[in-house]
Amino acid sequence: QVQLAESGGGLVQAGGSLRLSCAASGMIFRIATMHWFRQAPGKQRELVALISSTGSTNYEDSVRGRFTISRDNAKNTVYLQMNNLKPEDTAVYYCSYFGPPAYWGQGTQVTVSS
Repeated sequence: QVQLAESGGGLVQAGGSLRLSCAASGMIFRIATMHWFRQAPGKQRELVALISSTGSTNYEDSVRGRFTISRDNAKNTVYLQMNNLKPEDTAVYYCSYFGPPAYWGQGTQVTVSS
């Protein structure tokens, strides 16, 4: 049974930083492409960043240069370092793995105050 558990969210002022973690279990983590999504109130869930098994990364345009996705295969964990946070980054952040099927964590709330 695949399980994904996010942590690291919180309340931060604009310009601040947070690091999200997602611990995975029940899967062969080292061969998985992992994703971070976010969903703001009243908006659709959107892809923020992804990292392939080889370490290739891709970012949504609004976070490129501010966010960094990384992984530690020894710890079965994917990270999202978020710097220079803006109020528009406020959302619930989810990590995901598309087996198939798609697996999602429970999400972690990030709130950026202006």
